[in-house]
Amino acid sequence: MWFTLQVRFRQSCDGLLDGADPSNAELPSLPQTGILPDRAIHGLLKSGAIAAPEPDADQVQPASLDLRLGEKAYRIRASFLPGRDAAVADKLERLKLHEFDLRGGAVLETGCVYLVPLQERLALPGDIAASTNPKSSTGRLDIFTRVIADRAQGFDHVEPGYHGPLYLEISPSTFPVVVRTGSRLSQIRFRSGDAALGDAELAKLHTEQTLVAAAEPHIHGGGIGLSIDLKGDADGLVGYRGKRHTGVIDVDRKAACSILDFWEPIVNRGSADLVLDPHEFYILVSREAVHVPPDHAAEMVPFDPLVGEFRVHYAGFFDPGFGHAEAGGAGARAVLEVRSHEVPFILEHGQLVGRLVYERMAALPQHLYGSGLGSNYQAQGLKLSKHFRAD
Repeated sequence: MWFTLQVRFRQSCDGLLDGADPSNAELPSLPQTGILPDRAIHGLLKSGAIAAPEPDADQVQPASLDLRLGEKAYRIRASFLPGRDAAVADKLERLKLHEFDLRGGAVLETGCVYLVPLQERLALPGDIAASTNPKSSTGRLDIFTRVIADRAQGFDHVEPGYHGPLYLEISPSTFPVVVRTGSRLSQIRFRSGDAALGDAELAKLHTEQTLVAAAEPHIHGGGIGLSIDLKGDADGLVGYRGKRHTGVIDVDRKAACSILDFWEPIVNRGSADLVLDPHEFYILVSREAVHVPPDHAAEMVPFDPLVGEFRVHYAGFFDPGFGHAEAGGAGARAVLEVRSHEVPFILEHGQLVGRLVYERMAALPQHLYGSGLGSNYQAQGLKLSKHFRAD
């Protein structure tokens, strides 16, 4: 039984850390190990360590970079990894069923596996690694995505010093979706060294900053636990279950779809528990509000593969400032994408379902999540993706 929830060159970084225009930034040397902030990512773009067409205005987030789909997509027989001695393109020739153009938009069907070369390529320094996750909106649409690099032996991980292209594997599970060249389904985070907090550091930071709104936080294995809210809001709304056989969702259009055309609301009718039906997709919410201080970033990871036959949270990045009061996020809760597997499983209110792992930032970002960035999920409670409107 298991469940899974979703750089340093020797140059001055003074201009990056004093609020200078990031478009003028050089690739910085980092004052310490940690997650690279937005200003350093701009430096990577300018230096060519990230090679890409002109970035979108909002593509760089406080601690991550959105990745954009290229012009072609490939329907493939099955998911694969290239392995230590091979490039993705070599195996793609053997495994592709057909290829198609994304420039005018295309529908990706449920139950199919696609591979799309991304616009961004990397030429990382030898002490800089990267990791990737689906964007929040991608996870909330039940689109399974993961990034593959040449010679990779694992998904969503880029080795230090990697030079080469990136590819996105895409598999819609509940809703068919429309994507196009430039659509942003995944994001990448860069890190220098190991900046994850141990239990003692995490407990200290929680005492100082209140990372989760829990009277007795569950801190174990380098993470702080999150539990499920099944009591619901003032109207008893607990969450949503995805409908089958719906229309398509355009991933680039906000508020274009009616909630009830795609989702069945779940209401608490007197029992604070929920039976997860096998292979169904649910949107639920954490009981605790989450706070990510400006000098840290966080990621949702599995809590314990022995606690239940379900998967929680596809999209794992929490940028600096998520839930931070000064960035307009007091009371931001974690929305959870939940899927049961082979057997029905009962979730009960307050049950631990995931944990947050916190990492230090290498430097403070220029912008925090929610601070003038048009962030879609700051100060959220139970919330579907940006594509839906309440009629």
